[in-house]
Amino acid sequence: MTLHPVEPRTGPAIMLIVGFANSGKTLLMTRLIEILSQRGLRVGAVKHHGHVVANSDRPNFEPDFEMDQPGKDTWKYRQAGAKTAVISSRFGIGMVKNVDHDHEIPELMELMPDMDIVLAEGYKRADHPKIEVFRPENGKPPACRYDRNLIAVVSDTPLEWDVPQFGIEAVSDLADFMLHKLNITV
Repeated sequence: MTLHPVEPRTGPAIMLIVGFANSGKTLLMTRLIEILSQRGLRVGAVKHHGHVVANSDRPNFEPDFEMDQPGKDTWKYRQAGAKTAVISSRFGIGMVKNVDHDHEIPELMELMPDMDIVLAEGYKRADHPKIEVFRPENGKPPACRYDRNLIAVVSDTPLEWDVPQFGIEAVSDLADFMLHKLNITV
């Protein structure tokens, strides 16, 4: 087998925070943003808005979300210290710019070339490293348990997955693990 050299990363490192609704993804994102920002990293945040609003009265694919409203996820990210916060859906990205498709992570990274790391909430099917937040009490199955990109799970319920597990409160340890996996030194 021939080993090929790994290309140095150009642009920010990417980490996806995945899981089903009400699992704690936004809380984990804001806590990771706080910790990483306090460590001196420039952190970008992306919220994938996968909800489709069926309304044929929306002319020109108007965005189906509001940006930076108090209490909304993008507002929480910025309050936590994100220098850039983007929300993306099938109909728009949160600058607000009308689009004709749901933007993939590489397209969104063009908006944040000066970030050290970008955390993205959602994008369960994307081909990037993932951390799943799993709460069995929600009654939903795991979102990405057998995904080859899953590097860790966050849950307070003991699980027998083939990746490291972190408790809901172990955010600093998770940040250390994540930075090590992404080869980021602070």
